[in-house]
Amino acid sequence: MNIHTLYRPFLRYFRLRRMREFHQRFRITAETRILDVGGFAFNWSLLPVRPRLTFLNLDVPGAAEQGSNWIVGDGRLAPFRDRAFEIVFSNSVIEHLGSLESQQMFAREISRVGRSYYVQTPNRWFPAEPHLITPLVHFLPKRWQKRLLRNFTVWGLATRASEQECETFLNEVQLLDCQKMKLLFPEAEIRRERFLGLTKSLVAIRAFE
Repeated sequence: MNIHTLYRPFLRYFRLRRMREFHQRFRITAETRILDVGGFAFNWSLLPVRPRLTFLNLDVPGAAEQGSNWIVGDGRLAPFRDRAFEIVFSNSVIEHLGSLESQQMFAREISRVGRSYYVQTPNRWFPAEPHLITPLVHFLPKRWQKRLLRNFTVWGLATRASEQECETFLNEVQLLDCQKMKLLFPEAEIRRERFLGLTKSLVAIRAFE
């Protein structure tokens, strides 16, 4: 089973709300130059206007992205000049970089190539881990998580992940809290996205200078 099938309705709800807020906050127009780091076309289908988009991603795009300006590359070493874009946008990417050092490189590049930026990530202290679609397991020590991932999380049961895939997941996903987001983006406003009164996601926002 594809895990994305399970949470697609929730993903659309939260992404639509987020993109509306982004559109209003930055007054996006068809002429706004935006770099999306690690994203795909889906988010931008939720806006009432299509800006001038460039995608920077490690993967070759699918058919839906062929009409966009697409560059295969690493967000930690962005191949752009300083302030090349009005806004740099990144949604649920920075937590997948595996280490604080990689996250710091990513944050520096976003700050360098964008006059403004909008960087979202799941909140470490939200009770449910969004990739596993399972509560509380991400609070446990890594060695305990490894034992539980395959048979005691929605992600593991849906994908029947191998031992190596579980190991890769634990090495890759490093959730952030508000303190670490402030460390990575010291000049940004850190906005809290709430769900049922709890902080579900954190967004680092630097508005136009």
